[in-house]
Amino acid sequence: MTAALLDRGRVEIKLADYGVAPATALADAMLLLKVQDYRRAAASRLYPLEGAEIAERVPAAEFHVSRKIDGEFTVLVVRPGEVFTINPGGTVRVGLPLLDEAVKLLSKAGVKEAMIAGELYQARDDRRPRVQDVVSTVGRPTAVAELGQLRFAAFDLISLGESPPPAAFRDTWQKLTKLLDSGTRIHPVEAQWVAKPAAVRDLYAQWVEKEGAEGLVARSDAAGSFKIKPRHNLDVAVIGFSESTGDRAGLLHDMLVAVLRREGTFHVLGRVGGGFTDEQRKEMLSDLKDMVVNSEYAEVSSDHVAYQMVRPDWVAEISCLDLVSQNTRGGPVSRMVLDWHANNGHSLYRTLRRMPLASVIAPQFVRRREDKQVQPSDVRIAQLADLIELPQAEKDSRQLVLPKSEVLRREVYVKELKGEMMVRKLVLWKTNKEQVADDYPAYAVHLTDFSPNRKDPLSRDMRISSSFEQIQQLFDQLKTENITKGWNLHAQSKAAATASAPVASAAPAAAPAKAPVAALEPLVAVAEKPEPKKKAARKFAASEKEAPAPAKAKKKKSG
Repeated sequence: MTAALLDRGRVEIKLADYGVAPATALADAMLLLKVQDYRRAAASRLYPLEGAEIAERVPAAEFHVSRKIDGEFTVLVVRPGEVFTINPGGTVRVGLPLLDEAVKLLSKAGVKEAMIAGELYQARDDRRPRVQDVVSTVGRPTAVAELGQLRFAAFDLISLGESPPPAAFRDTWQKLTKLLDSGTRIHPVEAQWVAKPAAVRDLYAQWVEKEGAEGLVARSDAAGSFKIKPRHNLDVAVIGFSESTGDRAGLLHDMLVAVLRREGTFHVLGRVGGGFTDEQRKEMLSDLKDMVVNSEYAEVSSDHVAYQMVRPDWVAEISCLDLVSQNTRGGPVSRMVLDWHANNGHSLYRTLRRMPLASVIAPQFVRRREDKQVQPSDVRIAQLADLIELPQAEKDSRQLVLPKSEVLRREVYVKELKGEMMVRKLVLWKTNKEQVADDYPAYAVHLTDFSPNRKDPLSRDMRISSSFEQIQQLFDQLKTENITKGWNLHAQSKAAATASAPVASAAPAAAPAKAPVAALEPLVAVAEKPEPKKKAARKFAASEKEAPAPAKAKKKKSG
């Protein structure tokens, strides 16, 4: 009998048969990576275009043109006796009514195993589907009928049985439509084959301009793939600039822009470097140089030149082809939030925290908006929230309190050498912040090593992971490597270590140390709070040479 792929004991039931589980509940740790790798590769193949560029930029070739659905990218997974969906963020969903239909359709075709890529969306009669509808339903379902309105629009095969999809997409699409054409809740995405760019333009006019679809995707094995959408216009605050170098010195390179949150803080949106005339670049650079202020926040342009921050006096209108609120792993696109302090002679941007926002695709400068002011009503974050799902858009960035960390294991060891007391402390904690702040890992373990006889008395080592099982392995590995003969578990730590440690201590039993740890801890005091993921990652990378195996394991199990 084949072992179950999903541990049903870790499924959190939301309503009736519908429930969710983390990717760590899957026996196959590679499954999430396959989903993320597919998403990343598919996104990298799509070249963004606006509708007006179709005739000029789309080459003469045969294209598979599909209607773009504003939903959640999801992969349907079918195994013998099991069916569920999983997204790049690692959320596994079971018990959706559409899954029953998927099993019937695939069983009828004799398919026992499959991975199918598609969009999970909410069927509506009053307007086109929006990803916000899906997020609301799957997160807080109120009725089984509501779950029954969820649909899965399939657009690609990742695998069928034990085989990859055919090399030619026409053959893949033929297999996919043969499997799902008779479905209602699960079905192939609406699509047509066309032979020339003019036909692509006609479908864009019908689906997007007339019917209000989000966009379309034109895919060709011979001529590449295009994501074609209308441009969005946004009013933003100009908060910084960089100057061009080389033979274009004296011209504006690009501007750093932001939107305002409701409480008046500046949420950095990104940089805009296109759409300017050379005359505008010259004049704007001259004006912006007179507006330079101090800032705790620093960012570097694509030319590796630091932005100079300026008084937030200008409103600019920009356009973009798309706004993306998730990275290829399904996590939020987090941007820094800044607080502006306008004091006489001491104006300053202060950093607050990173919060979810978006990446701006193909931004272009349109014009200065001298009829608007830098205030929440004119450069509001709601411009983005109206277009994409934006977590925490209504939260006050000044008042947001991150969840407290939870210490899971803490062990202190002591050893006397040449009359001096040495201390080694291991702490493992759960940050409880990974869902609300992208800068934090889910788990971290920290080793503090204090030895007064060394040239550098205090040293530290840190490891991070998204997997509870792996972080325990990393804790135990650090313990095995550092707690050897002669190190004694301090009496005050014995009870906690015995209760929490899954593996017996490598340190031999011994008499209590002569000096109490309480007297030594000021020497090795470490703030037992998680460090931002980027800093922790650097420490982790620095220690990879000592522990290559766990580093590889992290890559497999993260998520």
